[in-house]
Amino acid sequence: MSNTPESPCISICSLDQNDVCEGCFRTGNEIVDWFTADDDRKREILEASTQRRKDAGFSIF
Repeated sequence: MSNTPESPCISICSLDQNDVCEGCFRTGNEIVDWFTADDDRKREILEASTQRRKDAGFSIF
C-alpha cells in the first residue's frame, strides 16, 4: 500500500470567487502544485482543503 496521498478531486472543477474549487476545496495554486508536490506537501494541501470544507459547512466523506 502506498503512503502517497490520493488526489481529493471529485471531478466538480469550478473555482469560486475566492479561487477555491467547489468540488475539492483546493485553491487554484494547490491544484497546480499537486502535480509536482512531494507527499508532505500533498498532506498539507489535503489538511488545508479539509479545513476549508469544514468551514464551509460540508461534512467530510
